[in-house]
Amino acid sequence: MEGKRLYVGNLTYSIKEDQLRDLFSAYGEVVSVKIIEQKGFGFVEMATSEEAQAAMDALNQTVFEGRTMRIDEARPMQPRREFDRGGSGGGGYNRGGGYGGGRRY
Repeated sequence: MEGKRLYVGNLTYSIKEDQLRDLFSAYGEVVSVKIIEQKGFGFVEMATSEEAQAAMDALNQTVFEGRTMRIDEARPMQPRREFDRGGSGGGGYNRGGGYGGGRRY
């Protein structure tokens, strides 16, 4: 494992950052904890990659607060792509125009 930041998924929505900090601190120094509200996941950053690996090995697929956690190395954040508002790009909704009308509900 290269990174020190872990993705922690399948969390109960009522989980608090202090609870995750306490859980992960058994495996080393917790640098930061960030829970994404109402999404059921968060991130824990450990002081070293060895501590992160130890926490992941010990806690992945274990039950915490009634849910089986999924823990993996966090991927680097990717910049968001802007939606192409131009005329290019395909797809979209079939609005039924041009072919004698679409469905009518």
